[in-house]
Amino acid sequence: MTDFSHLDDTGKPAMVDISAKKITLRTAAARSIVVLPENVLEMFANGDIQTKKGSVFQTAIIGGIMAAKKTGELIPLCHPLGLDNCEIKIEMNGNNEIVIDCTTTIEAKTGIEMEALVGASIAALTIYDMCKAISHDIVIKETKLMMKTGGKNDFERK
Repeated sequence: MTDFSHLDDTGKPAMVDISAKKITLRTAAARSIVVLPENVLEMFANGDIQTKKGSVFQTAIIGGIMAAKKTGELIPLCHPLGLDNCEIKIEMNGNNEIVIDCTTTIEAKTGIEMEALVGASIAALTIYDMCKAISHDIVIKETKLMMKTGGKNDFERK
């Protein structure tokens, strides 16, 4: 049962012991993609969607950053970490999709990919929440880790 890092030798859930690890600079990036229907896209102007609640993208950025900071409270067995940096970029691509990229950085003993994934996910959910009055035909297509560095194994999606 030791293949899963969050299970002890008997198969019970356990927080990973990082006390012997060294502090390193760690960075992770995650991406979420939101597909918008035409009637929502029609509201897109000047690089954002404006609603009665305000700027959709600006609100999603704030929501994503707030969520990334609370990852240790949201994901069971995830270490509580303070972020050195969290940056969220939101762009439209040519396929009626919003691309959300969340990059997180910290000097710590453990990785920060869950914070990047949570930040991108909550930014996507914030966009859904702010646009659902216009259409429920919004799809959060995917959320995936794009890269991580600074730990035992680096990763980069090609």
